[in-house]
Amino acid sequence: MTYNCLTRNFIAAGIVVALCSLTGCGYDGDRQTTILPDSIRLCPGDVVLRRGFGFTSHAVLVADRGGGYSHVGIVVDSAGAMMVVHAVPDEPDYDGDADRVKMDIPTRFYAPENAETGRVMRCKDSTAAARAALVAMRVYARGTLFDHDYDDRDTTRMYCCELVEFAYRQAGMPLVTAPRHNFSIPGMQIENVILPSDFMSSPHLYSVICF
Repeated sequence: MTYNCLTRNFIAAGIVVALCSLTGCGYDGDRQTTILPDSIRLCPGDVVLRRGFGFTSHAVLVADRGGGYSHVGIVVDSAGAMMVVHAVPDEPDYDGDADRVKMDIPTRFYAPENAETGRVMRCKDSTAAARAALVAMRVYARGTLFDHDYDDRDTTRMYCCELVEFAYRQAGMPLVTAPRHNFSIPGMQIENVILPSDFMSSPHLYSVICF
């Protein structure tokens, strides 16, 4: 990809964020292209879950034994606009984009091609939630790549649940107290991981809405 093409991509991304800041929603037409209800008002530190599609989502759902969700992110305040920071594979913004920690507008996080159902959970301690959101912003800003080994002993790369738990742990309020999980997918044995349902059972979170 040429420099000019990359430049156009960054300009386009900036326009989307600017529209989000000005209108309080996403780009034009989001009401027809998202499953996120218009009524929900997100807060920094909200834990957002979705049930997605594809092989990775299916593997997570099978491993989570009916937990209902395959991906999780955390809401942050980016210059007054609520955004979702999440570690995700297979959602490139441009040709050659690496699997990484991304920051998306909520309506894109909950776009129909990414999600068929969703849930928003909120921390009972808004101060801890705000601190966790700042940690997540720093993880995003450093260009953290997605952890395909699902190894939370190495925080230079992160998978989705690891990112959310890391942000809250650094904020002084670990969310996941249940035992970690071990499971196998074709060609890989994964051990000691956090799954989306662990956040649903956290004593520090309560459900705001499911849709």
